[in-house]
Amino acid sequence: MSLVVYLAALVLALAWLLLFRRPGPGRRDPLAMSTCAAVALGALVFACAAPPTLSAVNRLTGVPNFGAPLTYGVMSAYSCSLVILLINWRGGSREVVRRRVGRAVAAYAALIVAIVVLFALADADTERLTDLDTYYANTPGMREMIVLYLLGHSAATLVMSVMCRRWAREVTGLLRTGLRLIMAGVLLDVVGFQLTKYTAVAARWTGHDLDALSTVVAPPLASLAALLCASGYVLPRLVPLVTAHWHSIGDYRVLGVLWDGVRFASTAPRQPRTWWRPPRARLHWREVSIHDALLALAPYFDDGVRERALAAALEEGRDAHGARVAAEAAMVADAARRAAAGAVPADPPSGYRLHATEVSGTSGLVQLAREFARSPLVTGTCEGTVRAIPR
Repeated sequence: MSLVVYLAALVLALAWLLLFRRPGPGRRDPLAMSTCAAVALGALVFACAAPPTLSAVNRLTGVPNFGAPLTYGVMSAYSCSLVILLINWRGGSREVVRRRVGRAVAAYAALIVAIVVLFALADADTERLTDLDTYYANTPGMREMIVLYLLGHSAATLVMSVMCRRWAREVTGLLRTGLRLIMAGVLLDVVGFQLTKYTAVAARWTGHDLDALSTVVAPPLASLAALLCASGYVLPRLVPLVTAHWHSIGDYRVLGVLWDGVRFASTAPRQPRTWWRPPRARLHWREVSIHDALLALAPYFDDGVRERALAAALEEGRDAHGARVAAEAAMVADAARRAAAGAVPADPPSGYRLHATEVSGTSGLVQLAREFARSPLVTGTCEGTVRAIPR
């Protein structure tokens, strides 16, 4: 059981790390903060519930079964974080969201206090690492504590299922997929964890022994349910982030050829040498550096080269925009060649503005880089001529 529980904790911890590595302003967003808190508390629940962790906590505190209220308290905090996450996810006016979050925190804070008080009043001197719920099912104080933490978790899953069901009808795409994963996780939690726990405890109340439901069946199903819920929360936030980084990697590579051709003219600071930088940060640095180099090459722009390249591209059958970018690539290549050779800048200067400098983002630079890398017009310019060559 310990291996399954620790594996679930590890997967949730990895998900938390992926979410937490966002830029500072992103982490201060209430939705991002509540997502990170829910995933982190989920990992902590499983780490605390593992028998080796319970044994270590009991030994360090010197209190038999002290790991029980600790685990149940963290589990109640996790349940509260799920409710808060859904509240922030659903959104609304700031005042309404704040009021709902406050009610959830107050309710679960009272529940955690009740769990601690009941444990302190109970007689639970015999350490139980795997079957505490059923072993103490008839013990005053412990009995109420066990029922309370289960009811608190059930209330959270009820709220989640109602909110997710209603909201899933209103949204599409990744958000709907995430909500369906959450509902699947909630269903598995109800059937595989809550129902088995309630059944095993109730069996003790009636003098029967169904402890295996609580000790063997519930833990792995609870782990799988938590992973499904975590996937539902993480997926809508992580997939766009991963996709953006993937596109950044592609754009960074495409811009490599253009950067190699103009980097000598750039006066931008060198990229910081760190063991790892996000692809988007690397792309931003390359974008800024290329823009700086193009600004330095602007005095060498030759309108005659550009106009001849534009005419050749149009003759080749290119559309107006494609012909413009191809002509600009030829002009940039010519400017870079003459600047590198120490030629005198054009007099008077061109004053022409590249398409890449008129649009936001990297799309303009990527188009320019692709033409710079493959256009026969650029090759012709570098050889001292401009001519149209069939593609």
